[in-house]
Amino acid sequence: MNIAVIAKKLSRKLYLSIILHFRGNDHYARAIGVKVGKGCLISTTKFSSEPYLIEIGNYCRIATNVAFFTHGGLWSQRKKHKDLEHFGKILVGNYTYIGEDSKIMPGVEIGSDVIVGAGSIVTRSVPDGKIVAGNPARIVGETISFVERTKMLSLPTYGLSYSKKRKYLLSLSPEKFLRK
Repeated sequence: MNIAVIAKKLSRKLYLSIILHFRGNDHYARAIGVKVGKGCLISTTKFSSEPYLIEIGNYCRIATNVAFFTHGGLWSQRKKHKDLEHFGKILVGNYTYIGEDSKIMPGVEIGSDVIVGAGSIVTRSVPDGKIVAGNPARIVGETISFVERTKMLSLPTYGLSYSKKRKYLLSLSPEKFLRK
């Protein structure tokens, strides 16, 4: 490898590091080729080696350590089967939440208004409006039902400063809080 190639690779890595540090994960995702809609909050950088095969809709939340896989599982077989490879695009609809440490496998389409529970391994596509969880992820509910139940316990804290939110929450009686 000549010095020009090394310099180009280093400058690309430096550029991406600067974007990640100063602009955040959503800008980083766009810089590496992920198509990201408007109003998203992205807290991961695990976008596989083909980030251009990933599309995230509008107003999505992608939590910490979510990993997207656009290929894989065949490396160990390449000695026996030359040029063996497969790829799958990943599509995430609008208003979708993907919980911490979830893994999204190649070819999966996650619909709009979907909630993916933390730690889920999504191996199949998920229709609009569903809640999935587990390994492998299975449908465990409907987003609209969850939203309606949550409205009964909803507390007006959005936009409050840390100190005002703390004061408000600590002033509430125990029955105002979620219990499982």
